[in-house]
Amino acid sequence: MFVHRKDRGKTILFAVAAMMSMVAITPFLAGRASAEEVNIYSYRKEHLIRPQLDAFTRLTGITVNLVTGEADALIQRILREGMNSPADALLSSDAGRLVRSKEMGILQPVRSAKLEGAIPARYRDPEGYWFGLGVRARAIFYAIDRIKPSSLSTYEALTGAQWKNRVLIRSSSNIYNQSLLASLIEHLGKDGATSWARGIVANMARRPQGGDTDQIRAVAAGAGDVAIANHYYYARLMASTKASDKEIVAKVKVFWPNQNGRGTHVNISGAAVTKSAKHKAAAIRLLEFLASEPAQKIYAEKGFEFPVRRGVAVSSVVASLGAFKSDAIKIDVLGKNNAAAVRIFDRVGWR
Repeated sequence: MFVHRKDRGKTILFAVAAMMSMVAITPFLAGRASAEEVNIYSYRKEHLIRPQLDAFTRLTGITVNLVTGEADALIQRILREGMNSPADALLSSDAGRLVRSKEMGILQPVRSAKLEGAIPARYRDPEGYWFGLGVRARAIFYAIDRIKPSSLSTYEALTGAQWKNRVLIRSSSNIYNQSLLASLIEHLGKDGATSWARGIVANMARRPQGGDTDQIRAVAAGAGDVAIANHYYYARLMASTKASDKEIVAKVKVFWPNQNGRGTHVNISGAAVTKSAKHKAAAIRLLEFLASEPAQKIYAEKGFEFPVRRGVAVSSVVASLGAFKSDAIKIDVLGKNNAAAVRIFDRVGWR
């Protein structure tokens, strides 16, 4: 820059001062530039996941930006956004959705000794595209004033004639039901699974409507005698302080099916790193934290899921439901059999 001679001395002083100012603020700017963040698309509501995310930030200094929404809508959003998606990680429920996300090409594989050491092989993708973080069981719930537990045994037994107009369950579009049927395809074959689905349709107490909690409420109200639902919906009613919820719990109990055979159907909630991740390293650190003992304890206490990490205790509420044997098939099978399950539902007229 051109400087008039008589102002040169002042200009030098100003230049030195400016340089000193830059030296003084450089560490601050560097700190701002190096501040890490990670962007998550999560099916889990903020009040349920935020305690874990805040704990992660306190531990690492990494800021977590959270977008919540319906699981399928978030998957479609990532697909639509493509490589421009700001999402670094996806938190989703059900292995069926996670397998579908992998097949859609919106995830990338991760190799992590911490994740592989913490999460049993059956609860994660064999190629590292997704990792289970919580386990949920799909149980039978029954009216204690109308049903004796001794009359219950398996999912298959609910297709018997004695259960005509007594079974409550949500629609076939629900991924939890699709995964349950996918497990039956694996165990019984397509013909056996089709017979089961047709038998349940014949025994429905009403046309499918509402979510899992609605099925449990309907049992208490006398709309049906048994319902199939995920265990944590009932656990939430147990933990509720509302008189209406306490009344439901007093009328309905849980039964773990198939205990003399393969065990009760279980599924997962899980997480994955997106293909478009701009903060991949931070996303992996987040997944590793979510599989750690402190985060798994929060999963158990806040979400009422079974921790996927061995050695972490379940919540006292879930513990009161009793121990059970779970189905040991690999969870990724639920996604692989999903398309066949949907076709069977359509074939038997399960709305």
